[in-house]
Amino acid sequence: MLRIRRTANGQVVYTLSGRIDREHITELETLIRAEANGCRIVLDLKDVTLVDQDAVTFLEGCEVNSITLKNCPAYIREWITQQRSGS
Repeated sequence: MLRIRRTANGQVVYTLSGRIDREHITELETLIRAEANGCRIVLDLKDVTLVDQDAVTFLEGCEVNSITLKNCPAYIREWITQQRSGS
């Protein structure tokens, strides 16, 4: 289960809690696309407990598209780094 909470104050922050897997990515993409063009978007991952490969690919793409990953757990950051280096 994934819980998504949105706050806005000069930037849009989506605070994510729980598990991110393939079924949640479409919902997250829809939310992000709905934001105004040029709006700064942050994904706060502090309470994320588990991700799958699809989620890591999604999060890596978010960073490529200038979306900030805040409070990214070390294991997720390591997985993203490994994916970028092709390991």
